[in-house]
Amino acid sequence: MHQIINTYTNQIFLVMKRKNILIGAFLGLISLLSFSVNAQDTLTSPFSVGADVYSNYVWRGTKFGVGPAFQPSVKYTKGVFTAGVWGSFDASGYTEADPYVSISLPFGLSFGVSDYYYGGKLTEISDTLGSHALEANFGFTKGAFTLSANYIFNKAGGVHSVGSDVYLQATYAFKSFSAFVGGGNGWHTHAIDSDWEVCNLGLSTTKTIKLTDSFSIPVVGQIIVNPNSEVLMLVVGFTL
Repeated sequence: MHQIINTYTNQIFLVMKRKNILIGAFLGLISLLSFSVNAQDTLTSPFSVGADVYSNYVWRGTKFGVGPAFQPSVKYTKGVFTAGVWGSFDASGYTEADPYVSISLPFGLSFGVSDYYYGGKLTEISDTLGSHALEANFGFTKGAFTLSANYIFNKAGGVHSVGSDVYLQATYAFKSFSAFVGGGNGWHTHAIDSDWEVCNLGLSTTKTIKLTDSFSIPVVGQIIVNPNSEVLMLVVGFTL
């Protein structure tokens, strides 16, 4: 696992050559924290697996591939530190596998780095053919309110990131549903300029279906509007 983390940390610092020292130092801190966490061992394995199935894959107000989408994940958690890979695949040939590392602190603050990888050569990170969009992500949760901020460092032609792409989202959890609004620029709005637009507006609710006394399936339903592209989407999914 440490070897995997080192590989993607090296890719991040290749991109950072053209960024300022402050950002590079911050990402270096994330890498350092990932190796310095001293949490008590639990009785269960630190590794876990999961799988979701959704009618469509919609991310930040944009639909990817042709549903239904199968979305597996594998992760390692040690105290406040998590490292894993999340993916999405469908019958149309769409494929995505995203390694990530994150730190989640007890008072609601989280931060980390994600590598959005949509196929192509694993080692290719150039502007024109790059297969990786590298993103710093930050989150804060206080009660029912969650705020997230995301910044993509690099331009990668293979995944259509522009570089300096920003996405912000606020979510509020009511008793029986959640409401969210998010916006961004760059690849979030399919724009080459820096204009920031709302692109992800919607409602989400969850219902648990009990199959046996010891096994239940949570089902998620979302109504999503993208004001930027003027699209309405309905998504339903469940977790295995």
